[in-house]
Amino acid sequence: MFTKNIVIVDDEPRTRQGLQRSLESWNNGEFAILTAESGEDVLRIAEEKKIHILLSDIRMPEMTGLQLLKIIKEKGMSPVVIVISAYSEFEYAQEALRLGVVNYLLKPIGKKKLIEAVEEAVKVLEKQVRAGMIEKVVDEKIVDANTKMDSTKDTIRKAMSYIDQHLKEELTQKDVAAHVHLNPSYFSVLFKEQVKMNFSEYVTRKRIQRAKELMISTNLPISEIAEEAGYKTAKYFIKLFKENEGMTPSAYRKNNNERAF
Repeated sequence: MFTKNIVIVDDEPRTRQGLQRSLESWNNGEFAILTAESGEDVLRIAEEKKIHILLSDIRMPEMTGLQLLKIIKEKGMSPVVIVISAYSEFEYAQEALRLGVVNYLLKPIGKKKLIEAVEEAVKVLEKQVRAGMIEKVVDEKIVDANTKMDSTKDTIRKAMSYIDQHLKEELTQKDVAAHVHLNPSYFSVLFKEQVKMNFSEYVTRKRIQRAKELMISTNLPISEIAEEAGYKTAKYFIKLFKENEGMTPSAYRKNNNERAF
């Protein structure tokens, strides 16, 4: 399990420590609750760790919270941001929202309001992680095949849908052709013509994509992932995966989990 980082930045020690205590009592071990007393501190933390959620005061000496958010954005970082402030001026809230802030809390912050805001930020973070996972596992040839589905004959659409729903089971061209009431030879020609890849390539690509999804989103052992993706032996799955992805399933999981978190 990967620990994710919440960083609290506020130049007032009592506020900083109070927020940290509240979040420590809420935390179930999933997050490391870190504190910083300036924007410069936050940027130093960001050099060593990925910041997943940032709670930032707006009014700080030297670098304001809004200046910090602009720098973070320019550097390509994308933490989920909650702004905290003793000031209720509307222009601060407007500027914060333009910078992608998910919540704006006014001091003094009650524990209940703080926890609600952080839990909302966690949901946003989970959506970001899921979106990132989808981006990583996407197979362009599969995407192309699916975008062409509107112009694809109903029988081939049904065949693709059947394959997608039965990846874990044994899939032969003969069985799928029978499912859509076509002669296997005619089905083979029609499938390649419509999908722009042959039957076995489509099935392999879908199975590898399914395996990649499971490797990033679960802690299932490789042997179980192989089974879920429709392969009887882990050995054959690992060989096939390496041929297609240029690395073993374990290396793929390690690389992508490190980048996600």
